Amino acid sequence: MTVFGIEISMTLIWLIAALAFFIAEALTVGLATIWFAAGAIAALLISLLDVSVKIQLAVFIAVSFGLLIFTRKIFVEKLKAGTEKTNIDAIIGKKGIVISPVMPYATGQVKVSGQVWSAACKDPEASFDEGQIVTVSAIEGVKLIITDSEEV
Repeated sequence: MTVFGIEISMTLIWLIAALAFFIAEALTVGLATIWFAAGAIAALLISLLDVSVKIQLAVFIAVSFGLLIFTRKIFVEKLKAGTEKTNIDAIIGKKGIVISPVMPYATGQVKVSGQVWSAACKDPEASFDEGQIVTVSAIEGVKLIITDSEEV
C-alpha cells in the first residue's frame, strides 16, 4: 500500500492501529478499545501470511466484535470497572443524628459522618425529633432520605 508516495505494509498499519487502541484503552480504562487492539493484533498476524486486505479486515472485525460481544461482560464483572463507591454512596446505610427536626412533608437536617445534610423521611408522614438517631436509606439529589434506626 502506498501512502503519500511511501510504501507502507499492512503489517505496519495493523501494528500502529493496535498501539493506538492500546493507548486509547490506557487513557480511558473503560474496557472499550482493548477488544479492537486484539482484533488489530489478529489482523497483524494474518497480514504476515500475505493474505488479502479484505480478509485482514474481516479478521479484524470478527475478532474485535466477537471479543466485545462475548467477553466484555465477563471482564467488567470480574474487574468491577466503574463500580467504586463514591463518598455519597458510602453514606447510604450509615447512622446519623437529627440536628433540626424532620417533620411530615418537610425537610430537616441530619449530621452524618461529620457533615450536615438536608433530610426528609422515607415515610412522608413520619417525623424525627432533634437528637434522634436515624439511618440513611437513600439519597435524592442533595437530600438524604432517612428511616428510624430501628427499622433497618
